[in-house]
Amino acid sequence: MEKKNEMKKEKKGLNISTKSFITAIVVIFVLMVLTYILTFFIPGGEYARVTDASGNTVIDTEAGFSYIEGGIPFWKWILSPILVLGAEGSGSLIAVIVFLLVIGGVFNSLEKCNLMKYMLDRITSRFGEKRYQLLGVITLFFMALGSFIGSFEECIPLVPIVVALAVSLGWDALTGVGMSLLAVGCGFAAGVCNPFTVGVAQELAGLPMFSGIWFRALCFVLIYVLLMIFLRFHARKVERPLNEVSAGKEFVRDRAMDRGLTCFVIILCAGILLILSSIVITALQDYTMIIVAVMFLVAGIASVLLCGKSFRWLAISFWNGLVSVLPAVLMILMANSIKYTLVEADILDTILHGAVVMAGTLPGWVVILFIYLVVLVMNFFIPSGSAKAFLLMPLIVPVAQVFGISAQLCVVAYAFGDGFSNVFYPTNPVLLIGLGLADVNYGTWVKWSWKFQAANLVLTSLLLLFGMMIAI
Repeated sequence: MEKKNEMKKEKKGLNISTKSFITAIVVIFVLMVLTYILTFFIPGGEYARVTDASGNTVIDTEAGFSYIEGGIPFWKWILSPILVLGAEGSGSLIAVIVFLLVIGGVFNSLEKCNLMKYMLDRITSRFGEKRYQLLGVITLFFMALGSFIGSFEECIPLVPIVVALAVSLGWDALTGVGMSLLAVGCGFAAGVCNPFTVGVAQELAGLPMFSGIWFRALCFVLIYVLLMIFLRFHARKVERPLNEVSAGKEFVRDRAMDRGLTCFVIILCAGILLILSSIVITALQDYTMIIVAVMFLVAGIASVLLCGKSFRWLAISFWNGLVSVLPAVLMILMANSIKYTLVEADILDTILHGAVVMAGTLPGWVVILFIYLVVLVMNFFIPSGSAKAFLLMPLIVPVAQVFGISAQLCVVAYAFGDGFSNVFYPTNPVLLIGLGLADVNYGTWVKWSWKFQAANLVLTSLLLLFGMMIAI
């Protein structure tokens, strides 16, 4: 029976399971309906906006906020998953979709030619005895990717690999998603040198780029410790004995597979080094997703051909893989339509204005936590870190400074609010894609990860209060 299940898994490739897909679609549709209902109760409003010296559109705090006629026609709401493709800023959305389709095609080809299984068997045979050290290293690697170079969407291709590796080491899919997607989300939020949240927010707040790094580095270490405690506890609970994991799996080297694997790893490492170089070569930061897509496409084609497969076989398997991830495209479009509805109905600024007014009535020490909460709420509707920075930073920094809270601490609160919820909210397309590819139901994910999210919320809130106490 177990063998039959393993064979079934191997055939599946990167297909998104029907159960995971239906759950995600239902959750997102309910959120779409609730958002549409909000448009009947929240009045329309808008902040005046100006273009800054860098050509970015930001809120003009001097001109302020005014109420306008709001609302959205029913036909526009029902078609919002399609209309979002023509909305402002849709270029990044289209890039994510193309990126996903490329990854789906490549991974299906790698799976069908058995290169993925060969790689996992080789890793298991070599590092099986040190699997908990491997868990710590992989988790740290993903956190570093998110924290130092702002990788998040770019890590999608690695999630199925880590999930498969976790299963081959005797754990489960949740452990694999925790080691990869949850870890990169935590790193992204800690934001030691994250150019897309901390970098943009500091620029808008008038701070030197990546200043105050020592405090964010401290946050990174403490969050890593908390995540490792959570992952190790779960891994210990679900682990199978090593002799059971390796039973009947004596590793046998294959020359053709070794050639393909060597090629895949070399190109993969070259791509990772190129992405890491974006820390110093800032011009690369806008192209990291393109770099990852091209890297995986070249690595997949070259390694599959070196394994002895023909171009025709590769084309068929690539097409099948591309088709298998099409359901994820629908999830992405529906998730993005929620922000589209709020913007078209002109109620997004009204919600934000209400939050700013409320902040002025709170005690000073509560304001920094309220800023954290505001960003958490806004991240539900606007997953993009940099887009949210342009919307929020011109408003929250002046409010915070009235209460003696530094702009530096506002940036940390902003990074926290933007990052952690990326791996919890169903409106984030990267989370939905990652869970779909790992065959993890969204409900299962919430049930499993909420304890970490709650503990992390307490930890990060205490860190913000500590930062306020020492006046960073």
